[in-house]
Amino acid sequence: MSEPLILGIESSCDETGVGIVRGNELLANEVASSVEQHVRFGGVVPEVASRAHLEAMVPALERALATADVDLSELDGIAVTAGPGLMGALVVGLSSAKALAALTNKPLYGLNHLAGHVAVDLLDHGPLPTPAGALLVSGGHTELLVVNDIATDIVQVGGTIDDAAGEAYDKVARVLGLPYPGGPVIDKAAQLGDPKAIRFPRGLTTKKDLEKHRFDYSFSGLKTAVSRWVEARERDGLDVPLNDVAASFQEAVCDVLTAKAVDLCEHHGLKHFLIGGGVAANSRLRTLLEERMAAAGVELRRPRPGLCTDNGAMIAVLGSEVIKKGGKPSSMDIGANSGLPISTILV
Repeated sequence: MSEPLILGIESSCDETGVGIVRGNELLANEVASSVEQHVRFGGVVPEVASRAHLEAMVPALERALATADVDLSELDGIAVTAGPGLMGALVVGLSSAKALAALTNKPLYGLNHLAGHVAVDLLDHGPLPTPAGALLVSGGHTELLVVNDIATDIVQVGGTIDDAAGEAYDKVARVLGLPYPGGPVIDKAAQLGDPKAIRFPRGLTTKKDLEKHRFDYSFSGLKTAVSRWVEARERDGLDVPLNDVAASFQEAVCDVLTAKAVDLCEHHGLKHFLIGGGVAANSRLRTLLEERMAAAGVELRRPRPGLCTDNGAMIAVLGSEVIKKGGKPSSMDIGANSGLPISTILV
């Protein structure tokens, strides 16, 4: 069969994404972010995000169609994030996709947001050799996966038991008086600091913890350790070396993320590994993971930073893979599921 032409809609959090792909070829990827509207609150406000999606959806759709030089009538299917994510935000995207599907009489595919972060790598590097390992790391998710089939079989092996890595970045940024979102600003400050200046804890890495949580993550204790260190310095009237704190915190996060990712590959005999999600754009994480995977003899695939954050292209390419594997269209009655597990790729 010819490569399917798919339009994808993503609205799980604070980015309104509309992407168009033909097979694994990216034709358009329009993203409208509402992050500036959340800055003064220090985090995403669901109601604000939902309204922003309502305002941005049609303009993003029009730009994507114009960029790809595609008419709605030419599409082979419409893919949309059905979960996980913020319920109100998901409903906006899902309602938009249903309206388009009804208008054009095209099949609808409700898909998993997290699986989209895995599939987006195909746009840069082509088909993924399987089985492969994957690390999804973002503001809301930190998960280790085994990908047996990108369209039908993804297994979660480990995940965070408290804060996701991105949440820890945001909270530490607040402690340091840095703006939201914390990931980019801490990454920038860390490049000017000494990652060995302060030895912050690595969560769930003791022998006892590894027996029960070998592939799980915990960043709550690290966040608290940074906060207490800063408070102690301020209480003693000492300056807080912001760049060193940022670098040391980031090193602790990246150290444990990459160590457990390598362990996953060695334990399951995996020779291919990919990383996705917003924090996958972090410079230190990308560098350290590359070094450690190379030493372990594992091929690392890293999508370009612009494809790591939420976008419609990742949903579109996942839809393309689902169609090629014979996935059946979703019912027009499907609802949004804020807690959709990674094992459910097609709703």
